Amino acid sequence: MTVQSALVPILLLGLVSGLVHCISLSGTQRNETLDHRWETLFSRSMARIPRERKDMNRETDYLLGIKRLRRLYCNVGIGFHIQVLPDGRINGMHNENRYSLLEISPVEVGVVSLYGVKSGLFVAMNGKGKLYGSRYFNEECKFKETLLPNNYNAYESRRYPGMYIALNKNGRTKKGNRVSPTMTLTHFLPRI
Repeated sequence: MTVQSALVPILLLGLVSGLVHCISLSGTQRNETLDHRWETLFSRSMARIPRERKDMNRETDYLLGIKRLRRLYCNVGIGFHIQVLPDGRINGMHNENRYSLLEISPVEVGVVSLYGVKSGLFVAMNGKGKLYGSRYFNEECKFKETLLPNNYNAYESRRYPGMYIALNKNGRTKKGNRVSPTMTLTHFLPRI
């Protein structure tokens, strides 16, 4: 190998590196915006790491999940949709109306809250198994959502295990401590 043939790759390498340096000087501003975009993408992805969510307020944590707008249909009697009235009463209505539209939000894994969109009240269950509308989200507003073999859902009170949301054949709510998940009056189909 001669000296001249050895110099050719060195000269080519020098030319290429000089061109790269010139191009990088002209694209400095473009690289800064790319770096800024990368930093924001990185910071957004780091915010989703579970260990960093522990310092968040548990009262507002339910707002972070995917919310579903649905009507809960119970196929008992002539068939009823749960409705949350502005005065806090909860009952069933055969026809869909503005008070039967609920926002189902995940609170924890398998646990949801039911929020009446028009009335602005959460579905809650007290210690005696009675359903009522609550203006504020609390422990009585959490329900364990269970998918049943017939593709309906059952909603069990998280605070009072063994108590379920239920409607009787006339569309009135039944006390949660007097029903079981095997009864069709506790089976609800979320409908759009």
